[in-house]
Amino acid sequence: MKKGIILLFVSILGLLNSCDVANDLMKVASQNLPLTEQEVVNGLKSALEISTDTAVSIVSATNGFFKDNAIKILLPPEADIIAQNMNNPLLKAIGVSGMIEDVILRMNRSAEQAAKQATPIFVNAIKTMSIQDAFGILNGSDTSATHFFRVKTYNQLQNAFKPKIRNSLNKPIVSGVSANKAWNSLTSGYNEVANFVPGWKKVNTSLDDYVTRKALNGLFLKVALEEKHIRNNPSARVNDILKRVFGEKLY
Repeated sequence: MKKGIILLFVSILGLLNSCDVANDLMKVASQNLPLTEQEVVNGLKSALEISTDTAVSIVSATNGFFKDNAIKILLPPEADIIAQNMNNPLLKAIGVSGMIEDVILRMNRSAEQAAKQATPIFVNAIKTMSIQDAFGILNGSDTSATHFFRVKTYNQLQNAFKPKIRNSLNKPIVSGVSANKAWNSLTSGYNEVANFVPGWKKVNTSLDDYVTRKALNGLFLKVALEEKHIRNNPSARVNDILKRVFGEKLY
């Protein structure tokens, strides 16, 4: 009787061990299975959600633009003449140097504030990705998802983003003065001086389009950096679907 119980116990142990082995084999086999269409789509959407969410968090923080030389918004090119001649006695007399610093700070603060509204726009755009798009992106360059995202949604983002930029530029966000007011003070002061200096052209640039374009460029740059991070750094793949999709190379 005891012998039979011992044999039964040994048999159960063997069965349990074989089940563990089978489970391990199934896990290995599943890892080697080709990616399904849905896995690719889910993986790319997850990557874009993480990339855009991180990018928005970075640039929407105080000094997200202003303290980052890669995306800091400087004066429009049309105003280079002001910066180049700010030591001119006539411009010094009206305090142009301080005005320039003031405008640059306010433009960047406007971009930082507007960027907070970008997340829902990105989320809605991600939903439009097709299966064909996802496979093409997965086999593309380190920033192919960001490129696709920009090409497909830039106009929509611009149309939705510009009113927020405009409102932000008109808000008294630094010392009770808006970016547009500071810009108008700078350019009007320069333009008055330009009337008396041969070769100096007046500056009449609108900040709305300029800051919107620069803000979106900076945001997309950060998205691209986050995409590269996910593609090239295994530790950045924070969930199973990212590990599964970006851990493989399709041919």
